[in-house]
Amino acid sequence: MSTASEPIRVLCVDDHPLLRAGVVMLIETQPDMTMVGEAASGREAIETFRATRPNITLMDLQMPDMSGIDAIIAIRGEFPDARIIVLTTYGGDVLAHRALKAGARAYILKGMVRKDLLETIRAVHTGRKHVQSEVAYDLADHAGDDSLTAREVEVLALIGGGNSNKFIADKLSIAEHTVKGHVKSILSKLGASDRTHAVMLGLKRGIIQL
Repeated sequence: MSTASEPIRVLCVDDHPLLRAGVVMLIETQPDMTMVGEAASGREAIETFRATRPNITLMDLQMPDMSGIDAIIAIRGEFPDARIIVLTTYGGDVLAHRALKAGARAYILKGMVRKDLLETIRAVHTGRKHVQSEVAYDLADHAGDDSLTAREVEVLALIGGGNSNKFIADKLSIAEHTVKGHVKSILSKLGASDRTHAVMLGLKRGIIQL
């Protein structure tokens, strides 16, 4: 970790070059920060972390080869003191919970970068945690909810793809009546009125990504 006289070393991980460029420009305007590396995928993030040993890593969640959550788990498995800030478009409570459980120290939405990012970097560097208020509210609002099982998440994702119960049953090698039971349970747990509503809630909360 840096001392008080050294700049905070930052690594930015995102598969969108324009987003990375914007973050780099923002970081480089700060006298107490410096960008030491960029990565465009989860696997590249792990390699770049090893090479640069940043104080703070900014991690996107949705990337093509390896999710940001898997990258967080891998980095913290090798470097337990790694301080990682999730920087994402997705504010769903389920996704945020998974990221924080994986070891992220903060969770910021990309739309709030200019408002919150710099102070969050400084806060996490000093050992604090930070979750944006709207994300924290969603986490608290759903804290007592029953979680979908892994199979129910699979079914919900297939529903989101516009598939029938018969297709889902064949895809998962289960009986059609079993699929119907899963759908009923999904609707109940999510408080959804129908299949379309369930998919909308699943996307909003970060349970599934299409």
